[in-house]
Amino acid sequence: MACGFLVLEDGTAYEGELFGSEADAVGEVVFSTGMDGYQESLTDPSFRGQILVMTYPLVGDYGIVDGFDQSDAVHTRGLVVREYCRNPSAMYNGGTLDAYLKKHGIPGISGIDTRDLVIKLRTEGTVKGAIIRGGDIEGTVKKLRSMPLPSESNLVGEVSCRKIAEINNGKGIKVGLLDCGTKDGIVRDLSSRFDVVMFPYDTPADVILESKVKGLLVTNGPGDPSHPAIQSTAVRTVSDLSSAMPMYGICYGSQVIARALGAKTYKMKFGHRGCNQPVKFEGRVYITSQNHGYAVDESSLEGTGLIADQINVNDGTVEGVRHRDLPIFTSQYHPEASPGPVDTAFLFDRFGRMVKEGKL
Repeated sequence: MACGFLVLEDGTAYEGELFGSEADAVGEVVFSTGMDGYQESLTDPSFRGQILVMTYPLVGDYGIVDGFDQSDAVHTRGLVVREYCRNPSAMYNGGTLDAYLKKHGIPGISGIDTRDLVIKLRTEGTVKGAIIRGGDIEGTVKKLRSMPLPSESNLVGEVSCRKIAEINNGKGIKVGLLDCGTKDGIVRDLSSRFDVVMFPYDTPADVILESKVKGLLVTNGPGDPSHPAIQSTAVRTVSDLSSAMPMYGICYGSQVIARALGAKTYKMKFGHRGCNQPVKFEGRVYITSQNHGYAVDESSLEGTGLIADQINVNDGTVEGVRHRDLPIFTSQYHPEASPGPVDTAFLFDRFGRMVKEGKL
């Protein structure tokens, strides 16, 4: 197996064994704390532009299984693991992680001291990095330092659907989904309860109103919600519709709704990624699935009508907001899981009641 390096912009280089595609990769290096869910994470559009580090030491042991994908592509630019399993369990009859990454043109590197790497990311914050086959570490560092962060481009525009699509299940109630890079799990859980109209992220408010949907869910997605391309499209649309219909925002959608109503967001030091994040909500603590590098600034909520009613137990960051008067609420985490616990799946039912009754 070929030798390669994970190189960080600060000059740190980790030597390891390459697997997957025979290609180099550059991106923002982030880590996930989940014990499983590597396939769901690889195919989650929220990871667009990022090199994913799995903190669990063995990855690939249950293989690659049809039905676990969260989109039709792998969105991470690379994968970093301590050890990858060459011969997965026959329990699920899945393929190998190596073959899966080769199929999608994504490189991986194993044999990395992921504990040391994650300590560095937690201490210094998220950094740019590269997986390379050659040994030009100095040249790679120069390249990394001069390149922009992936989030400086409009990543949502790369992953959103291109045209309006309808899912008619005879449910009798039609809701909209503003696609900022949705996971299939959200579409699955929403369409099991409603007829759904999927809109590209840059759909104007008047088009959504003309569709006669009774409510709008704003989805997860990659990048910075303050990006000018998002401010002039998704944020403006949500602002225009905020008093016209009930809304629910998930992950990136929570940030879009907050910004649409006048709040601010900020880039976190290293974000929340994994399926074991504790959130305090209505007197209980729920274990949730998360994938985000930005958060709503609680100090900016004054005067917006929004209240932070969900808080991360680990670091006190905002995990969800609701409006004092309008039928609008959000969750920074993923109630559909995929992967992770389904403790908060009831939020889809809460959205349904809100759509029917017009109030929280």
